[in-house]
Amino acid sequence: MTDPVSLDPLADRPLLVEQVRLEATGVVSLTLVDPGGGELPPWEPGAHIDLRLPSGAVRQYSLCGPPGDPRSYTVAVLREEHGRGGSVEVHDTALVGRTLRARGPRNHFALVEAEHYLFLAGGIGVTPILAMVRRAAAVGASWELYYGGRTRDTMAFTDVLSAIGAGRVHVVPQDESGLLPVAGLVGAAPPGAAVYCCGPEGMVRAVTEVCAATMRDDALHIERFGAPAAGRPAEERAAPPGAARFTVELRRSGVTVEVPPDRTLLDVVREAVPEVGFSCEEGYCGSCETRVLAGEPEHHDTVLSDEERERGDTMMICVGRSASELLTLDL
Repeated sequence: MTDPVSLDPLADRPLLVEQVRLEATGVVSLTLVDPGGGELPPWEPGAHIDLRLPSGAVRQYSLCGPPGDPRSYTVAVLREEHGRGGSVEVHDTALVGRTLRARGPRNHFALVEAEHYLFLAGGIGVTPILAMVRRAAAVGASWELYYGGRTRDTMAFTDVLSAIGAGRVHVVPQDESGLLPVAGLVGAAPPGAAVYCCGPEGMVRAVTEVCAATMRDDALHIERFGAPAAGRPAEERAAPPGAARFTVELRRSGVTVEVPPDRTLLDVVREAVPEVGFSCEEGYCGSCETRVLAGEPEHHDTVLSDEERERGDTMMICVGRSASELLTLDL
């Protein structure tokens, strides 16, 4: 029988790197399996996992393999020479046969029911979209994908996508055809369409602006690689003007700590629980998502939906604070 703890998306578990495969220039995929050969927790398109690399760095990767495969997870990683170092580590480290720690799957980019789907992918943003396209094709949904990238050779999974939906997949390399004409694509989408967008911030911002101008805000679903360009600095989100001191109970650790106005919740928690997961420290990656057991969290992230914020059962502790004097976390 499957251990119930292993199904907890906030639990930590080992994953064995079974295969590393070159998918495009600068992009490799990793196939991850249970070290004991067991089944992995199920997931839905749009889900991601947090992967702890050999250096200890934690990075988030969208699952892009077949959602119905219970034996393996697949993620893809773009090499970014001027990034934070995680992608270079993945590309330059001999990972096959190594066991990495992971959390998830978790999903803040879920595929909703719709009469039609317009998928817009930019670069490595194609990874969650690939799983969505697979699902849409499998259930016979109406859909279309426009996939942009710098050059054709840097665009991963083009053959796989074309095989899934010949005639519905439009590959648009920038050096051949320019940028995706997002205004025209969104404007031409039929009524009742859901617009799913994942890609660089410039692309996400452009699609967001077009949807706002055409009154399609409710139809838009986005996932970012980084913090919104127009967002407030992380220190302002973590400690807004008038921020108050509050108390945090770390239930599993049996520790109670005080969070002053000039410190982040994450900073204080790490002093008591050094191994707590985190990455971006700006509220957009979701790796520090923590279960709230009691109290009223104050959200400053760009991950949770309005419904999830209203429930108040999880929060991003890198930028979140507390609206109540006492907050109890499952740490």
